[in-house]
Amino acid sequence: MSQKLIECVPNFSEGVNLDIIKQITNEVESVEGVRLLNVDPGKATNRTVVTFVGEPEKVIQAAFLAIKKAGELIDMSKQKGEHPRMGATDVCPLIPISNISMEETAEYARQLAKRVGEELQIPVYLYEQAQPNKSRSNLSVIRAGEYEGFFKKIKLPEWAPDFGPAENDVKRGATVIGARDFLVAYNVNLNTTSTRRANAIAFDVREAGRTVNDEHGKPKNVPGTLKSVKAIGWYIEEYGIAQISMNLTNIEVTPVHKAFDEVCDKAHARGIRVTGSELVGLIPLKAMLDAGKYFLRKQKRSVGVSEKELIRIAIKSMGLDELGPFIPEERIIEYLLKDKTASKLVSMSLAEFADETASESPAPGGGSISAYVGSLGASLAGMVANLSSHKKGWDDRWEEFSNWAEKAQVYKDELIRLVDLDTTAFNRIMESFGLPKSTPEEKTARDKAIQDATRYAIEVPFKVMQVALNSMEVIKAMVEMGNPNSVTDAGVAALCARTAVLGAFMNVKINASSYKDKDFVTDIIAKGNAIEQKAIALEAEVIELVNGKMGL
Repeated sequence: MSQKLIECVPNFSEGVNLDIIKQITNEVESVEGVRLLNVDPGKATNRTVVTFVGEPEKVIQAAFLAIKKAGELIDMSKQKGEHPRMGATDVCPLIPISNISMEETAEYARQLAKRVGEELQIPVYLYEQAQPNKSRSNLSVIRAGEYEGFFKKIKLPEWAPDFGPAENDVKRGATVIGARDFLVAYNVNLNTTSTRRANAIAFDVREAGRTVNDEHGKPKNVPGTLKSVKAIGWYIEEYGIAQISMNLTNIEVTPVHKAFDEVCDKAHARGIRVTGSELVGLIPLKAMLDAGKYFLRKQKRSVGVSEKELIRIAIKSMGLDELGPFIPEERIIEYLLKDKTASKLVSMSLAEFADETASESPAPGGGSISAYVGSLGASLAGMVANLSSHKKGWDDRWEEFSNWAEKAQVYKDELIRLVDLDTTAFNRIMESFGLPKSTPEEKTARDKAIQDATRYAIEVPFKVMQVALNSMEVIKAMVEMGNPNSVTDAGVAALCARTAVLGAFMNVKINASSYKDKDFVTDIIAKGNAIEQKAIALEAEVIELVNGKMGL
C-alpha cells in the first residue's frame, strides 16, 4: 500500500534572526522520515513559513518539536512585524497530500493540538477542517485582536481555547492548529503589460468576482467563474509581462488545468493571449497527472500512457516551462520524497539490469525477473490499446481503447514496483539470518525476524501472480478487438504474463517450504495453484485466438 503523506506549513513569528530560524528547522530535520522542503523568512513581516512533508505520525512529532523550540526562542512581548500574529508559532496547518483523507488529517491536527496544549501548556485553537465549531473556524476571526488583544479575548467564554490554559502566554502567545486543503500558488502569463486588463481577467475568474452598480445605482457583487480561487492581476518587471496571480485553495474543486483553461477563455474574450504559466512552490503528483489526462482527452487521445508522458503533456499544455525550466523532480512533492534505493533495479538500463542479474549476486533472482517479464506483458497490452485508440478509421472508439490502455498502465506500474520489492524481500531474509543468536532472547527475536521476512517473501511474489493474471484480461481483449496489425504483440504479452505467474509461483513455493504457519501455507498454495491454472488456460486461449487471426 502506498504511504500516507501530509504536509505541514507552520508560520513562526521570526523572520530576521536566521540563527533562531535554523534552530527551529533543525528540530524538524531531527525526525527521521520527514523532509524539510522550504524555509521562507520575511524581514518586513518578521515571519518565517516552513514547509515539510512525511508520514502523519512523523510530521506530528516534527511539528511538536518545532513548536516547542519556537516557544523557547521567540519572545512575543518584544516581537513586532507587519503580518498579523498571535503566537511564537502563529499558525500550523496540516494538509493531506497522498493516500489520506481530510478527515484523517483533521484528526492528526487535533492530536497535535491536544499534545501542544497539555504538554507545553500553550493555548491552542483549532481552525478550518479540524474545528467542529464553524463559528470559530476562520483563521482571521480567531486571530482578530492579535497577541496584544488576546490577554482579554482569551478570558471571554466564547474564546476559551480548545486545548491548554485559558491564559495568554506572555512569552509564547497562543497558537492555531488545523487542517486545510493544499493551496497551489499559480500564475498565468499574458501577452500584455497592462495591470488593469490583467485585473479585469482576474475579477472574471476569481470566486469573489467584482462589485458593480445595479440598475438603481446600488453596488452588487458579481461572482467569478472559478470556485476556491483567489486572483489578482499584476505586472512583473523582471519578465516584462502582466500575470494573473492565483491561489487555488482547493484543487479538488478547481484544479490547475481548469484554472488555466478558464483564464485562457476570459483572456481571449478581452483580446489577450495566454502565453504560458508559472507554478510557485510545489504541487502534488496527482494534480499533474490529472492535468495531463485532461489535455489528452481534449485531443481525443488515449490517457493510458506513462506517468512521465502525462507530466510532459501537462507541462507543455500549460506552458509551465515558459519562464524557466520546470523540473518535475524538484517541483512535485512525491518526487522530492522518493526513496531512490527503493527503485534501484528499475532505474537501471536494460543492459545494466541484465548484467546485475548475471552477476554472482543472488539478487535480483527469479522473483524480480518474473515481475519484470510481467511488466513487459502489461506494457505490450498497453501498446496495442494505444495503437488501437489512435488507429485511422477507429476515431469513434478512442475512449474505449484509452480505458484499456489506462488499465494496462496500472498493471505495468504495479509490476515494475514489485521488481525491486522482490529483491528487498530476499535481502530481508538474508539480514534476519545474520542477526545475533547468543542468548535465548536473541534467538527468539531472530526466529521471529526470519519468519516475518519469509512471510513477506511469500506475499510479494504472490502479488506478482495476482497482478500478472489480472493483466491477461487486457491482453485477451486486445487480441479479440485491438488493432489487428498488432495481434502478435498481444500474443507475446500473454506469454510474458504466463511466465510471470509461473515464475513467481516458484518463489512462493520455495519460501513457503520454510514458513512455520502451515494453515497460511496451505491456503496460499491452494490460491496459487488456482491462479497458475487460470494463467495457463488463458495463455492457451490467447495463443489460439492469435493463430486464428493469422489464419493458422
